[in-house]
Amino acid sequence: MFQFWGDGSQAAKDLVDAIMVRSTENFNWTFIFILAVVFYVYWSEYQKKDFKVIWAGFALYGVHWLYEICNAIIAHVWGYPLWSVSNESTTFILLIGVCWELSMMFSLAGIISYKMLPADPKARYFAKDGRKGVSAKLVGAISMALLFALVESFLAGTSNHSFIWVYKWWGVLPVFVTTYIPFFLAANYVPDWEPKRRNRFLLGIWGAVAVLLVVLIPAGVI
Repeated sequence: MFQFWGDGSQAAKDLVDAIMVRSTENFNWTFIFILAVVFYVYWSEYQKKDFKVIWAGFALYGVHWLYEICNAIIAHVWGYPLWSVSNESTTFILLIGVCWELSMMFSLAGIISYKMLPADPKARYFAKDGRKGVSAKLVGAISMALLFALVESFLAGTSNHSFIWVYKWWGVLPVFVTTYIPFFLAANYVPDWEPKRRNRFLLGIWGAVAVLLVVLIPAGVI
């Protein structure tokens, strides 16, 4: 049921070679429904003026897109990405490593993570008898990262190959450490940064994503 590492098999490589990026062959109406749900969530937070929650969503989602672009570049340069999704598991593949459903989930993941933090964003666990304790934001980020890594492990083991890992050295542990921890650190910490620093981060990362997409998609790189 769970797969913890890529197997380097020809079968996995064949699945990646068959991926149809931005093909509408499997397109269906769930695409529109999911988009409506995401729009509703963000608009609801905007109406409540809970801007920190929105920034959390944008922070994680921006990091997510930067990672997906890097993964697609790796596929272009070395032949195979670190992770990919199969044609059978989705209605639409945006880049070789991310489908519509997965990307929309990540657009909400930062909101979910930030909302799960204690009411006091500066709360610390185990702060007792002069000990500073551990930041609730850090604990939250690591916990969410672990959960998502385990879910990805399950997806990698599904019969329709929802997730495909080709390289033998890539799996749950590197996903957890190098991918999901940075995702959720961004979601939990960026909203409470000083405004100028927060805005520089969000504008910088989304500006980079926009430029890379505009340049690399027409060039056929991703």
